[in-house]
Amino acid sequence: MKKRPNFSSLLWVWLILAAAAVQAQPAASYDLVVYGGTAAGVTTAVSAAREGLRVVLLEPRDHLGGMVTGGLSRTDVGRREVIGGMALEFYWRAGRHYEMHRFLQDIAWLPEPKVAEAIFQEMLKETTVEVRTRHRLREKNGVRREGRKILDLTTENGSVFRGKVFADCSYEGDLMAQAKVSYTWGREGVATYGEDLAGVREKTPYHQFLVDIPARDEKGNLFPEISADPPGEIGAADRKVQAYNFRLILTDDPSNQTPFPKPADYRPERYALLARLLKAMTAKEGRALKIGDVTGPGMIPNRKGDFNNKGAFSTDYIGRNYDYPDGSYARRAEIWRDHENYVKGFFYFLAHDPQVPAELQADVRRWGLAKDEFTDNGNFPNQLYIREARRMVGDFVVTQKDLQTELTKPDPIGMGSYNSDSHNIQRVVAPNGMVVNEGDVQVPVKPYQIPYRVMLPKKTEAANLLVPVCFSASHVAYSSLRMEPQYMILGQAAGVAAAMAIKGKDIPVQEVDALALTGRLKDLGAILQADVRAQLEVIAEFSRRFKR
Repeated sequence: MKKRPNFSSLLWVWLILAAAAVQAQPAASYDLVVYGGTAAGVTTAVSAAREGLRVVLLEPRDHLGGMVTGGLSRTDVGRREVIGGMALEFYWRAGRHYEMHRFLQDIAWLPEPKVAEAIFQEMLKETTVEVRTRHRLREKNGVRREGRKILDLTTENGSVFRGKVFADCSYEGDLMAQAKVSYTWGREGVATYGEDLAGVREKTPYHQFLVDIPARDEKGNLFPEISADPPGEIGAADRKVQAYNFRLILTDDPSNQTPFPKPADYRPERYALLARLLKAMTAKEGRALKIGDVTGPGMIPNRKGDFNNKGAFSTDYIGRNYDYPDGSYARRAEIWRDHENYVKGFFYFLAHDPQVPAELQADVRRWGLAKDEFTDNGNFPNQLYIREARRMVGDFVVTQKDLQTELTKPDPIGMGSYNSDSHNIQRVVAPNGMVVNEGDVQVPVKPYQIPYRVMLPKKTEAANLLVPVCFSASHVAYSSLRMEPQYMILGQAAGVAAAMAIKGKDIPVQEVDALALTGRLKDLGAILQADVRAQLEVIAEFSRRFKR
């Protein structure tokens, strides 16, 4: 009598063999491995490829461009004349798309998300960069090192990528963290770097409750979205993070609208504090509220707006992201979903809840999600606005003084100029029993040079890693440097620096000739002094180089 096969055993054998086959995939070798398809990731990859390197760009999700293509269309420009190089090229290409020459202009600073992603794709296709989406770094043991050198990284699907130089261009800094590079998150205290903007803040005027709202209801219960924890001593450090949100792209064009979706776990009671605030604001202002009173619309082409946080209770989901920077993939996914449900619920509440003043509700209902954006995600943005996560701690750390007094550097790669801009970090009960937001920083800076050193790990920790997004900065300094044009500026410099390190017989990235790097970047259109004439010369060069 024939013995029947044990199908359970066969299944286990098949699974073991399949797992072994995944693990046994041969490593692909590159000059530069770029992890993270943010705007910095794209510019790093394109920049290096233009310098002759063999480059692969790995993106954990499906889309390239990060927030530039994920809803942040009202670009945080600051002083426009400080933006040069590939960052300026990107917005020049946007200007070409929108035919800005018809208005005697060259630049379009506010491109629609779908246009921005098409431009990044165009820039990549003009090079030899290999792009791999859905290639997330393996969560454990995803980076292999030998001494101070990273040898390769492994993604969740078992693919192995070997490189001479690596660039972590993700918002989270996972490659950096697995490479055992020093990092931090949250806020330093005033004493850490002598920054008077550091740590827990006193009451600030922006995005604040401008009317007194009790933190508790008539029964003494704390309203939802208020923390019961004490805020901490003024100037003290903490592990709390400025608020994240989603930047929705809405339109008032009925032919291109889809209604605000009702989230699966919609709970109107979570917006009880908002209802109280709307009633108090209406009484204080003595007029009907508009959508611009509760969320910040920045108009972009084709009757669309990029809607950001505005005021005391808006799209910022305050205090709900503290676990994100150093969290597991599973925990981050929970936080991402929670933010999505909060923002969807916020707009659904405004559009439908009877507690919302009728005039405001009517104004909100004029808008809807743009049907021609984020078409594979229900017209909802595909990128959470991770304003800040991990920050590397290198041998050099950019701090408040580098934005306000020590403005020039011996190793400049570009410039920044946007305010120190941290969104609120916690919503708490004030000593008088009223609700108050804490953590906002809105402080002007002077145009300042960005040093190459900001991207460099400590020399004792990693010799072939560049970090253009989770770079070495205090919370205060990061809040200015974190703008997407600056990420692109840093990305271009990272690509050129990687090429110089490799062509210099694989020297550590810390030993790249800073003067030579600055010179090469200037040749490529980098702006190192706030100068409109210099920027116009760069734009003229683009026009010559990219003739139709």
